[in-house]
Amino acid sequence: MAMRGVGGLSCAVLAVALLPPGAGDPASAATATASFGVTATVQPTCLISVTTMAFPAYTGVADTATSTITITCTDTTPYNVGLDPGTAPGATVTTRQMGSGTANLGYALTSDAAHSVNWGQTVGTDTVAGTGNGTAQALTVYGQIAAGLFVAPGTYTDTIVATVTY
Repeated sequence: MAMRGVGGLSCAVLAVALLPPGAGDPASAATATASFGVTATVQPTCLISVTTMAFPAYTGVADTATSTITITCTDTTPYNVGLDPGTAPGATVTTRQMGSGTANLGYALTSDAAHSVNWGQTVGTDTVAGTGNGTAQALTVYGQIAAGLFVAPGTYTDTIVATVTY
């Protein structure tokens, strides 16, 4: 005995037609949304690195040499770079000394190639100021040994500490 449904449709087709609206149809699935905030705090940061300053052999004639200080600071971070007096006893930022045993050889560190602007360590007075841009910025340190310094032969050294204040 065959079953007949409404309008000649089979019962199986009629059963699908009787499902609730949206059932089995993923395109009409219900959704809900929520949002959340995302925050970060960027602290001002600076990194500093330096290269060695190596003067040529000194013969009593003025000698010059350079060193590069590389500063990398977060974008818009103001900074100052200072150079300490060095390790020789009695040295100051204006009378730096390289030592060899008990002998000293005077030299200067400046922020300009003309050797006229002393580079010291007092922020706002004799340091080099800049503003970070998020990339490495190179600063040149200009060194000079004056002519006419007839000190004892030897290898003279000093250690300078470069400090970035930000």
